[in-house]
Amino acid sequence: MPIAPADLTLGLLAGGRAVRLGGIDKAWLLRDGEPQALRLARMFAPAVAAVAVSANRGHARYARHGLHAVPDRVPDLGPLGGLDALAAIATTPWLLTLPVDAVHADAALLPALVAAQAGQGAYVIDDDGVQPLFALWPLAPLRAALAPALAQRRLAVRELQAALGMAALRWSGLRLGNLNTLADLAAAGVVAGPPE
Repeated sequence: MPIAPADLTLGLLAGGRAVRLGGIDKAWLLRDGEPQALRLARMFAPAVAAVAVSANRGHARYARHGLHAVPDRVPDLGPLGGLDALAAIATTPWLLTLPVDAVHADAALLPALVAAQAGQGAYVIDDDGVQPLFALWPLAPLRAALAPALAQRRLAVRELQAALGMAALRWSGLRLGNLNTLADLAAAGVVAGPPE
């Protein structure tokens, strides 16, 4: 099923509290001198109609860089809260989500997800296992599934993906990573950017 750029919103998940990183905001980590939020937006912009960021702080900073940031509508839901916020504002049929610390993601990810999704969406399994936040979501079914999941506090992203029948894209030879400690940052070759 072809998916055109006009059908897609890129949603960057940046709603964490940075507790494990001592307050460092992953959206502004620098890879090759470029903040992660801006790097991912630039990389995927040609393939999507819109870019939005799920963030619970720093909205003015995003705005200064031309990015639309939205807070969680319900606090303390973890990644599902960010997904809910993005699904509420997206106006396209499809939503591509990436965690903002996706330093190893590149533009090849989107066509691979599109090829795998068979109309029901897809998520990535890399060499480290399931990476549910690297995902292509069909928005109408997602919105319908989110409401009961949130009402019943069923907050596992994988449970939601199973309910939607989303496909798994197996991507061997890739470790997308999860940056939670200062050692993780150093190993990934990223550094904290200056405050703004």
